[in-house]
Formats: sequence, C-alpha cells, structure tokens
Amino acid sequence: MASQIYLGQVMHQRFFPMQYQFRYGVMSLKVDIDQIEHEAKSLTWFSLNRFNLFSLHFKDYGARKKDQAWRIWADDLLAQYGLPEVAHKIELVCFPRFMNITFNPLAMWYAYNAQGEMIAIIGEVSNTFGQWHHYVLTNQGEPLADNVKAQAKKVFHVSPFIGMDCQYQFRFSKPGELYKIGIYQTENNQSVLTSTQVGQAQELTNKNLIKAAIKHPFNTLKVLWMIHWWAIKIWVKGGKFHSTPKQLEKIDYSHTEMNLC
Repeated sequence: MASQIYLGQVMHQRFFPMQYQFRYGVMSLKVDIDQIEHEAKSLTWFSLNRFNLFSLHFKDYGARKKDQAWRIWADDLLAQYGLPEVAHKIELVCFPRFMNITFNPLAMWYAYNAQGEMIAIIGEVSNTFGQWHHYVLTNQGEPLADNVKAQAKKVFHVSPFIGMDCQYQFRFSKPGELYKIGIYQTENNQSVLTSTQVGQAQELTNKNLIKAAIKHPFNTLKVLWMIHWWAIKIWVKGGKFHSTPKQLEKIDYSHTEMNLC
C-alpha cells in the first residue's frame, strides 16, 4: 500500500519561564489521500469516514467538511499560495481516531510533483478550543529539498501558557521509512518551547494495526491527557495564563504562509 503506519515518539521541552521535558510514544498514519479510500476496503481494522478500531474522517482535517474530500480543499489552498499546478500526490500524516476518539495538535500534509519531488507542505495546528490553523509553504512550485527549514510568525493561539509574540522555526523531512519533524518556538530570540516527533514506518496491514493498538491504545486520548496534565503543572507553578486574543475568539479556521529560511 502507498499508506503506512509510523510508530515513534513525541518530545516537548520548555525552556522559559520554567523548564521541563517529557516524551511519550505515539502511533501515526501516513496516507495517500487519493488512495486511502481504495486501501481501506482491504483492511478489517481501519475505515474511512465510519467507525472502526482505527479510522480517519474528512471532518477531522483540512476544511473539516463531512462530505468534502481532502483533495478538493488541498488543491484550492495550495493554489491560493502560489502552487502553479495541481500536486501529483498529497500525503497526510496524522493521529487516526482510535475507537472514535480523536485529537491532533499537529497534522502534516506533503505535496509532490510527478517526479516524486516535494513541492509543498501544510502544517495543520489545532488547539483544545476547537480552532485550527494552516501554515502553508509552496515555494511557488519549485521543488523543495528532502530536508526543509522554514519559519513563520505565530498567529494562532495554541497554549494558554505561551504568549502570541513568538516566532516558529520548522524542520521538515520528506516522509519515508523515517518520519521527522521539529518545531522550535522563540520569543524575543529566546527559546521557549521545542517539539519534535520521530517515527519508523511499518506497512499498513491488519496485523500491524492490531500491534499498534496493543502498543499505543487510546493514542489521542493520551495526547489530550498529557497536554492538560502539563498545563495543570505549569499553572500550579505560577505560569502566566494567556487568554485567546479577542480578535481570534470567533475565528474557527485561518491560514497563513510559511517561508524558507
């Protein structure tokens, strides 16, 4: 199959105003958005847009419309940011639903030309308030390197314990047998938070789905738990609480550009 399972680890390290680091194991899927509907028909423990042990739903990613395929949304968004031609292939890397439970703080989209060169990246960031944002990198259709350095100004409210006056530095690698991503957040040129995810690819098979369920049960529930557990710890230690900026309170969805650096 074109789609794969990634088994790996997420790491968060905070530097300022308090220090901590934690890691936890995660299971992700890398799916070819044009092939996954066909691939799902041969899988017992995975489904598209319906309940199963593992599942993906159109309403969980992209434009998040129940009846709109991801390809329609992705082609339109990438064209808005200067991609001159429709991508030959688009892959989504995300945490799937497990027993219908879902939350993805970060899902990634990778677009390729007919030669297999990466030509665009979309970082889909979600917060626990039901809002989401896309950071988009296209390089005007010119092929990207297999290892990409990009940057963007923080415009989307994520953690209530980190302010908005921040910058992001991103490190992306073309998804293959290994999956790697790094996000480095700074405020006034001072490191605030580093987040990384790494994973090792496995075939998307019924056997490997069962193994993943045993190794990482309730994967996204664990992610939600870790987010709230560390938020409580920060609050107890006196961390400053930042409310959602008023201009962003009523905006469910937004998107801005990433730039190479």
